[in-house]
Amino acid sequence: MIEVKHVTKKYGNFTAVNDINFTIKDDEIVGFLGPNGAGKSTTMNMITGCIEPTSGKIIVNDYDISKYPQKVKRQIGYMPESTPLYSELTVREFINYMADLKFVKRKEKKEKVEEIIKEIGLENVQNKLIRYLSRGYKQRVSLAGALIGNPKILILDEPTVGLDPKQITEIRELIKKLGKNHTVILSSHILSEVSQICEKVIIINKGKVLAVDTPSHLEEQFEKENCIYITVEDEKNKIESVVKKLKGLKEIKLIKENHDGTKQYILTADKSTDLRKSIFNLLPKNDINIIELKKSEITLEDAFLKLINAKEEEISKKEKEEEEKLAKREEELEKMSKNERKEAIKQERKENKQKEKEEFNKQWEENRKREKEEKERIKNVKKKFKENKIKEKTKEKTEKAENKLKKAQENLEKVQSSSKKKEAKTNNKNKTQKNDKEKSSKSKGGKK
Repeated sequence: MIEVKHVTKKYGNFTAVNDINFTIKDDEIVGFLGPNGAGKSTTMNMITGCIEPTSGKIIVNDYDISKYPQKVKRQIGYMPESTPLYSELTVREFINYMADLKFVKRKEKKEKVEEIIKEIGLENVQNKLIRYLSRGYKQRVSLAGALIGNPKILILDEPTVGLDPKQITEIRELIKKLGKNHTVILSSHILSEVSQICEKVIIINKGKVLAVDTPSHLEEQFEKENCIYITVEDEKNKIESVVKKLKGLKEIKLIKENHDGTKQYILTADKSTDLRKSIFNLLPKNDINIIELKKSEITLEDAFLKLINAKEEEISKKEKEEEEKLAKREEELEKMSKNERKEAIKQERKENKQKEKEEFNKQWEENRKREKEEKERIKNVKKKFKENKIKEKTKEKTEKAENKLKKAQENLEKVQSSSKKKEAKTNNKNKTQKNDKEKSSKSKGGKK
């Protein structure tokens, strides 16, 4: 599980990521969406440990990345957007090299490399130099490098960028397959791709998280109107008077007139009403030919754009309000006398200082609360770790005792088996000797 808590990243005066919070559960496929410069790559780089946050915490499977970077990094496989590969190596050599970097055990390395080559579909190119591979195969090699060592978390930055439609489909299927055993985070500009692959979407813009939800729920949230788009051939222009007879219709509006003489309309109805069947029955009876009819559906792309636009509007509204407030204040100061202006500015500064003090105290209290929570979390993690260690030791001792008992039983069985064999051998020897004596005594008696 990945927990991002109040994370901020600043570069001088520029805030790339501003107080973001989200949680990603085990074995989830999560899409990271946002326009260019939204803070996606910065956030991904902070999760991988490539860059440090200015403030806040990132916890990966109970480990704080700022305190246990090595332990966190061992659990993450990262595939960067630019697919940085060593072109002079073969595919197999590169995967072997990545296995060495990730401390894959020597005994297991050959087997693990074989598994990855097979899983990613690189059998036909495993001995080829990377420089001669197509873009699609290079993406696969980069993914294999991220996957070797069996990390619990995979972070894929634009995994399908620059691929043809066939390669995109193959990579998508591969990511879906990987999501069964790994937590997958992927960033993408292709919204249809995210809605097809991901179980959850995180939308980020200007360093702020705007939404964390499932693609279907985001689409439902923005589907406010029940609309139907219809293109008709209507020579007598009577569609508007005809459709007004339909129950549940709220509005009919002409969108455009096409070059072929057809017209496109949008019909808005009550949410509970489906007009399509009624339209199919009614219009042909009134000599109106239906060329096209489709229900308006909100896609993930629409939801994404609405969220981004809403945020842009909110920011511009705040800026406008701030400008108006400053202009109004300037006007008020201009109307005042010199002494009144001095007193007003003094009072304003005093109020601003008070606000800053209150803000500082509030932030300090929040930080104290977070530190307390973090101490409690670390305490619980240590407790859990100790319990697991005790369980492991008990299990180990039990296994050792069982192995000793098993060996003792095996040795006893061997001794018993050996003594039985010896006894049988002795009995056979005695029997043979007895038989030989009887034979010799009989032969002596016969001679007499």
